[in-house]
Amino acid sequence: MKITHLCGWYFPESLGGTETYVAGLVARQQAAGHTVAVAAPDPGLTGERAYEHEGVPVFRFPVPAAPTRAEAQHAVPVRGAERLHAWLAAHGPDIVHLHSFVTGLGPQTIRVAGALGAGVIATAHTGGLGLLCQRGTLMQWGRRPCDGVVRPRKCAACALEARGLVRPLADVLALVPPDSGRALGAIPGGLGTVLGMSALIRQNAIAQRALLDDLDAFVVLTEAARVMVERQAAGRGRVVVNRLGVRDTAAARPARSPGAPLTVAYVGRLDPIKGIFDLARAARHLDARAVRVVFRCPVLDPAERARAARVLDLAGGAGSLVMGGPLAPREVFGFLASIDLLCCPSRTFEGGPTVALEAMAVGTPVLGTDIGALREIVDDGVNGRLVPAGDWRALGDTLVDLAGNPSRLDAFRAAIGRVRTMDDVARDYEALYEEVVARSRARSPDGRRAG
Repeated sequence: MKITHLCGWYFPESLGGTETYVAGLVARQQAAGHTVAVAAPDPGLTGERAYEHEGVPVFRFPVPAAPTRAEAQHAVPVRGAERLHAWLAAHGPDIVHLHSFVTGLGPQTIRVAGALGAGVIATAHTGGLGLLCQRGTLMQWGRRPCDGVVRPRKCAACALEARGLVRPLADVLALVPPDSGRALGAIPGGLGTVLGMSALIRQNAIAQRALLDDLDAFVVLTEAARVMVERQAAGRGRVVVNRLGVRDTAAARPARSPGAPLTVAYVGRLDPIKGIFDLARAARHLDARAVRVVFRCPVLDPAERARAARVLDLAGGAGSLVMGGPLAPREVFGFLASIDLLCCPSRTFEGGPTVALEAMAVGTPVLGTDIGALREIVDDGVNGRLVPAGDWRALGDTLVDLAGNPSRLDAFRAAIGRVRTMDDVARDYEALYEEVVARSRARSPDGRRAG
């Protein structure tokens, strides 16, 4: 089988969770005898670029670093996408698997791949669930879990608040009817974006239903995501759950020294939606003799350096917080086995994070927020703890409680069951691919699905 994965970013420039997931999946598919390739847009690139990463062919195609509003909103094909479409036609894959909805990868890509006769699958790795949430987090006002029901007024106000508008003004501007917003959205610059937001929300809802029609399967990572997508889809398309898994683990767990402080770690990107500032605020009020909080994060650009400084500032110089560098892939499991607790204080609806599963795979409990996949993999009070998203006081109180009751951590560790692996993920995709390839052969000559 010839399989092409489409990713919004890829190695070696980008090291995020989606890229790691794709690389793990690709390695297993190659080992199973499939012919696999990866393609990704490269903003600002002047021409095509081809290279290999870990023995896998990678194709990079140019898209504008500053796309037009219509391009960014998937209303028209982005300049440079024709290079990807030509490459797909020449490559002739049996399966095209989309992992990102970004400028250069979206509804037009799905339609082109389907017209070429490929089976087409999309996996939603982020809280946007495709084009469902314009804010991208499925957190209403960034504070509470959203029900996933798209309404122009409700969603426009939330999206505008995320862009920096104060809530009363966001509420007022969300009153613009979508029909009026469609015309006002033609105004250049930020004003047009703001006045056209209700129209964009309606446009995205229509586009989401259309892409579900165009896909052979829309894959989500949690049961909650499946419910939300199917509710909005109104019976269109096929939604499949394929939960995250971890790569092979090999890490011994050192014995905990009696009387040592509770060692808690955050591992991941320095992104506010990951709840990094909530953990920093909690650390400010912790006793360093009882709790030690360690951040292990890449700090590579000015934005990340500013966020690292903000974390330290919010912690108030507390001795309980230590800012460390990133972990190499080979170091992750050993580090996770060496700590007492992993903290995932996310403020966004996630399919993971993968690091939570990696921690559990080596017997380290997770303290997370009560949203997304964390709610489905952590049984509060049984194999870990959950607190409300954005509640740094609850986060701090829970850390103090666990530091004073280390036997609870022993009970959590004993309750952690088998953790799903990338082998499981790849096996489930294999079955789905085989079914999709068989169905793709039923398409009519013009590329549309029969029936």
